[in-house]
Amino acid sequence: MEADKLLQAASQLQAVRDRWNDEQSGLEAALHNNRMLWSILMTSVTRPDNPLPAALRQNVANIGIFVFKQTLETMQEPGPEKLVPLISINRDLASGLLGRA
Repeated sequence: MEADKLLQAASQLQAVRDRWNDEQSGLEAALHNNRMLWSILMTSVTRPDNPLPAALRQNVANIGIFVFKQTLETMQEPGPEKLVPLISINRDLASGLLGRA
């Protein structure tokens, strides 16, 4: 389920990036959706009862912090290139979750 949500968020961000020159509509919604997804992921991996190894939990938390920072930066100074890392992170993590890494 997490992989599907990550891929959906990546697709939404990619759609905004693909039509950037025509319009930027959907940027705020796509960033909000991605931020909410990452908030849930961060809450999950930082819970003391999470069964994942501590190192993996820390790595996901660090990625989440980067995602939040990148999102804020993109909201403050929008640019299509700023969506690339968010899209890549979501796709890469989803790929790992699906065993395609």
